[in-house]
Amino acid sequence: MNLLVTGGAGFIGNHFIRHMINKYPDYKIVNIDKLTYAGNLENLSDVAHLSQYHFVHGDITNKQLIDKTVNEYDINVIVNFAAESHVDRSIETPDIFVKTNVLGTQTLLDASLNKGIKKFIQISTDEVYGSLGEKGYFIEETPLAPNSPYSASKAAADLMVKSYYETYNMDINITRCSNNYGPYHHPEKLIPLMITHAMENKKMPVYGDGLNVRDWLHVTDHCRAIDLVLHKGGPGEVFNIGGHNERTNLEIVRGIVEHLNKPEELISFVEDRKGHDRRYAIDPSKIRTDLGWEAVYTFDTGLKETIDWYVQHQDWWRKLKSG
Repeated sequence: MNLLVTGGAGFIGNHFIRHMINKYPDYKIVNIDKLTYAGNLENLSDVAHLSQYHFVHGDITNKQLIDKTVNEYDINVIVNFAAESHVDRSIETPDIFVKTNVLGTQTLLDASLNKGIKKFIQISTDEVYGSLGEKGYFIEETPLAPNSPYSASKAAADLMVKSYYETYNMDINITRCSNNYGPYHHPEKLIPLMITHAMENKKMPVYGDGLNVRDWLHVTDHCRAIDLVLHKGGPGEVFNIGGHNERTNLEIVRGIVEHLNKPEELISFVEDRKGHDRRYAIDPSKIRTDLGWEAVYTFDTGLKETIDWYVQHQDWWRKLKSG
């Protein structure tokens, strides 16, 4: 398999590349990444020297570069992680999200169509479904109802991917995951932001009342799920990937404070984010039944391991926070 991973220098992408290299040493892995603030080649320094790994610096909206890469490396599978993904940034600059997440995906789809690739996997998010009440779960048939420019751009990309299946009979899959966490997560995101602020004895800003609920999925479990979808997912199928680990933001922040033995007075409530969805929760029954996937990590174990990783890798995140 000659696999093109877009956005592979980012958080989930670097974990997926390492997972695939370790499990399938005969696969060729090509990583194309624009290396924005969220892309970091240090994340892959341990595999950069391997003969089956190749890096291409570039933008997925660059049609000429994408076509050249797909043909030069004889790509037959594309897994699209590349995306602008920070909701706060999408509120400030929605045009960047539309360009990368929608136009970039369409550029990859056209290259795939022209090359006749075997499989295209779109890595999406549960945020495309909108917000849930206190009960219920997102399933694959839940109507798309995004509430932020970020989630709207991802929903638009999902629909574009689905259209290539319906129109051109392209073998595609869409995966929609709950909130990921784990090592190498950029410190602008909730869990690493709170960990690093606590370590620096800075105020830990919590939106609103802190009772917004998210379902949390360890990035390693997510990569195992994508691997199964890649090898076993039927054409056109959508798979929700969730950890059944619902927590309020405040519960998570308090857990971080407790593990680091920091004073709870560091927690600071700030004005709520615009369009802040109240609750997300995924029902992963389909991927469990169809592909045999189960999450391995409990949230308590995963969070403690993640906190310890940031404690042990301060050089990595301090450089990012300092710019």
